[in-house]
Amino acid sequence: QSLVSSSKWLQRYGLKRNKLSLSQILSQIGFQHRKDYVTTLGKPVASRYADGLFPQYKRAQDGSVFNLTAKKELILHFVDCLMGAIELYKQRMEWLTSESRHIFGVIQEQCIVIVLDFGTAAPTEFDLCRDALSMVLVEQVIQIARFNLIRAAQDLMKWQQKCTPVSEHTVKSAVMWLWKLDHMTAVSHTSSAEALLEAMGDEAVSS
Repeated sequence: QSLVSSSKWLQRYGLKRNKLSLSQILSQIGFQHRKDYVTTLGKPVASRYADGLFPQYKRAQDGSVFNLTAKKELILHFVDCLMGAIELYKQRMEWLTSESRHIFGVIQEQCIVIVLDFGTAAPTEFDLCRDALSMVLVEQVIQIARFNLIRAAQDLMKWQQKCTPVSEHTVKSAVMWLWKLDHMTAVSHTSSAEALLEAMGDEAVSS
């Protein structure tokens, strides 16, 4: 989900500005081998003056040929730039797949409701769920604007009646509420759907 925002991330780290796409690099280290229409032959013909004069690169996407004119120093400069970009991508992917983001993805919406459906989880699984939920509250929900928690059950349980502004105090309160929940509570076949409908009933909610 977060990779949708990769364009903004690339701009933030200057990868687009540094012109590191294949087309951009080729335009800086050489020139395209052109074809022109020859009337007497009645077809496009490529110039041959560069044959054997420059190293050439043929793009797999469209078959276009570039004559490479750059000196070794410029090529090595682009190698360094690309290695730096690769390292940034690695760091980004490590961040995207770490901690609570590994379980929940990255929360991008500013007003959310988390619906809790523990079903018939064993006590250890119930605690693992609460650990994960606590982690997402402390790491990600703290970064957004408003939130709420709803537990799916026969008697639906809500942390707050409506989405509440995020602050250190409200996040701590939500974590405490989470850890005070009973392990087993009466459930019905429709409790999950009812909890989702209740969450969607708050017009401020975006996710």
